[in-house]
Amino acid sequence: MSTTVTPPPGAKVNRIGLGIGEYKGADSTLCAGCGHDAITSHIIRAFWEYGVDPHRVAKLSGIGCSSKTPAYFMNQSHGLNAVHGRMPSIATGALLANRNLIAVGVSGDGDSVSIGLGQMCHLLRRNVPMIYIIENNGVYGLTKGQFSATADLGSRSKAGDLNELPAIDVCALAIELGCSFVARSFAGDPRQLLALLKASIGHRGTALLDVVSPCVTFNNHEGSTKSYRFAKAHEELLHEISYVPFFEQIHVDYEEGTSVEVAMHDGSRLRLKKADREHDPTNKSAALKLLMESNADEELLTGLIYINEHQPDFVSLLDLCDAPLAVLTEKDVRPGPGVLEEVMQSLA
Repeated sequence: MSTTVTPPPGAKVNRIGLGIGEYKGADSTLCAGCGHDAITSHIIRAFWEYGVDPHRVAKLSGIGCSSKTPAYFMNQSHGLNAVHGRMPSIATGALLANRNLIAVGVSGDGDSVSIGLGQMCHLLRRNVPMIYIIENNGVYGLTKGQFSATADLGSRSKAGDLNELPAIDVCALAIELGCSFVARSFAGDPRQLLALLKASIGHRGTALLDVVSPCVTFNNHEGSTKSYRFAKAHEELLHEISYVPFFEQIHVDYEEGTSVEVAMHDGSRLRLKKADREHDPTNKSAALKLLMESNADEELLTGLIYINEHQPDFVSLLDLCDAPLAVLTEKDVRPGPGVLEEVMQSLA
């Protein structure tokens, strides 16, 4: 039985006729002011504005505060919590079984970059077609605020301890491993994050979003480099970004440093601006150099850092049959003796 709710007369709907309420989930149980809840609201709006059918979405997570996030959006979607750090292998299997799913993996810096680093690395190098969101706060929020592997060298914990280990830069690692869409944003920057989320929905391959998401309980103090104050003071916008979904072709032509207003398919309007800062996000070596320079300058570089639209994704590389594996019949997966004989003859 369908639980789809019909929007009331006059309510705003997206291109597939759904109200934004169809994209919401349970009420959050996270701390008031948590950056993760801001990310949730942007995910809801991005999928609604893009017009994705919630029943096509698979939500995947591991363990941690971040991994509770999928419960708070699209309650009509498929969902699975994996064990700590093991979400990438579950996501890979789900997408091999059904390539028609739109997968959203939500993880944290502890879940993915500490205990789950090996799993994440293999997903990135395979370019598994999914959106991979890391809600990055530099601490283990569920176990009282220990440093994670993304905590910056020299930062201090709430208890005053000094972090003496260098941080793993998730974006630089992803680019090195062959991820085809790499971006960084800040939970407190709704316009940029919304545009990046919509762009990631339209990307075929792994779209990694490293989102700095302050932990208001354990990592929002003076001395933290993952706090709201630090992020706002040090954020360096790589560019002003908007995204036009490819439902129908929309053409815009304007000069660098200028703005233009674009009419969208749903009647809404976007204002685009070409930034003066020169960066080619298709240049891998330039993207890595830019990250190294921003880290040295203690800048929080945000925006689309790298993209490769021509790199084949993992499902395409395997040359699977056209039908999703999950819907194959017994006849498809258990061919008769004649097929086996034909295969043996071809190997003779």
